[in-house]
Amino acid sequence: MQFLAMLTMLIDHIGAVWYPSDPLWRIIGRLAMPLYIYAMVIGYKRTRNMNRYFLRVGLLALLSQLPYQWAFHITQINVIATLFVCLLALRLLDRYKDSPALQFLIAGAAFIPLEALPFDYGGYALLLMLIYRYAPSSLALLMHAGLELLSIFTGGVSLQPFSLLGTGLIFYMPQLLIRMDRIRMPRWIWRSFYPAHLIAIAALQQII
Repeated sequence: MQFLAMLTMLIDHIGAVWYPSDPLWRIIGRLAMPLYIYAMVIGYKRTRNMNRYFLRVGLLALLSQLPYQWAFHITQINVIATLFVCLLALRLLDRYKDSPALQFLIAGAAFIPLEALPFDYGGYALLLMLIYRYAPSSLALLMHAGLELLSIFTGGVSLQPFSLLGTGLIFYMPQLLIRMDRIRMPRWIWRSFYPAHLIAIAALQQII
């Protein structure tokens, strides 16, 4: 899953920078976000040291910000920072799991800044992470489809509904992802790939 997530994200970003008029690159790239969010949910559930996990994701978000701006020539906040906020929300939701009213307030408190500030993917990422964390596996694809419909109604038609393919792979074709996991990624590659590939894209734009 890690290899597929990195590969599809790289394809997506190559398309965004050099082939913006060819939607195929971005369609393939729609697989990346579900895979990354699901990987983070799994990492959150399995980590032995929650503080270290959050510190690692937070540092990665900080290190990625300038490469993200350089690569895409934008002032948005990078997606790792978005996912860091989402993980903080998960942590608080789990801490106060006996208080549904407080959980609702926590989710809202996380959603509002993600939408109000220029976070990449914004509140969409939070809602998808909540689906992966709390929804029954039998309903995950249906709930993701509902999220895509909501996104269309509020933001217009985009290529993002193709991300349903990622959720389909995760919950209905897990054996395929397991077989792909035979391509073992060293941890340092998985953890550094996001800022490293952004730096490479930014550098290549100066050379080409």
